[in-house]
Amino acid sequence: MATVPAGQDKPPAQDKPQDKSQDKSQDNTPKTDENGVFVIRKDVDEVLIHASVVDDRQRIVTNLDKNAFTVYEDGKPQKIVSFRHEDIPVAMGIVIDNSGSMREKRAKVNQAALNLVRSSNRNDEVFVVNFNDEYYLDQDFTNNLLKLKEALEKIDAKGGTALFEAVVASAEHLKENGRLEKKVLFVVTDGEDNASRETLEQAVKQLQEENGPSVYSIGILGDEEHPKRAKRALEIMAQRTGGIAFFPKTLDEVDAISKTIAGDIRNQYTIGYKPINPKTTGGYRTIRVDAKAKGHGKMSVRTKSGYYAGNQSLPESGKAPKSK
Repeated sequence: MATVPAGQDKPPAQDKPQDKSQDKSQDNTPKTDENGVFVIRKDVDEVLIHASVVDDRQRIVTNLDKNAFTVYEDGKPQKIVSFRHEDIPVAMGIVIDNSGSMREKRAKVNQAALNLVRSSNRNDEVFVVNFNDEYYLDQDFTNNLLKLKEALEKIDAKGGTALFEAVVASAEHLKENGRLEKKVLFVVTDGEDNASRETLEQAVKQLQEENGPSVYSIGILGDEEHPKRAKRALEIMAQRTGGIAFFPKTLDEVDAISKTIAGDIRNQYTIGYKPINPKTTGGYRTIRVDAKAKGHGKMSVRTKSGYYAGNQSLPESGKAPKSK
């Protein structure tokens, strides 16, 4: 059983988005805070999924028990072996577009990102990646709001939009360095990817690795040249990973959306099952979760649509840090 401390900064990782932060003195010694330690994973054979449930009026349902859920993998029902409904800390990457078109939008976007952190679990561990046609890790894992604010204010709005590369690098950073089991990417952009070596398909594959992050995105598209393609990319990344894509009509809506995202993350069910088909056989597995309970009408469950089992090798991608 692996345990991790909460609320502790991590040292910068190697061969990940380039770290421009100056904080090099972080303590990596495991500690227990007043709330105790957090378990990363109890059983390597167990598949853990995080699910949000809404009723037919799109209200979050928070009072279900284990017996309300049925999990299907590749269409076959699976035995649920663990179940929790509590606000557990998450490892979160804040991935913000820093291209030229974002210059006038960053102040409100940054405030919304900070309010997302304030509205979330106080033991979340958060890093910041700013990207244009390159991507930079401007703050590694921390729950220090001042450090996060400083990283978000490293605005050098210019260049293109390498969205897919930034997402892939951030997902890899979560996988290699995120100490908490539950993982999230919060992505904000105002345009279509026009600078990545990655494709949307490659980015989605990376996100759908086992225990990959849920993607919550905000597309401030407005008069963007190809809004349909940009919207489709954000929707697909969110839908395949159990997150949500939002498309506000005005910049003033972004802050309220960030608080909605925090509420969704904090009210999810964590369901574990051991797949009938062993994970060691590899391959892609589809997931569907149904929820039924007395006193509730029709309910919808949102979770990731599937995952690549085991340590299946995915196509090599451009994760090397950029030099300036």
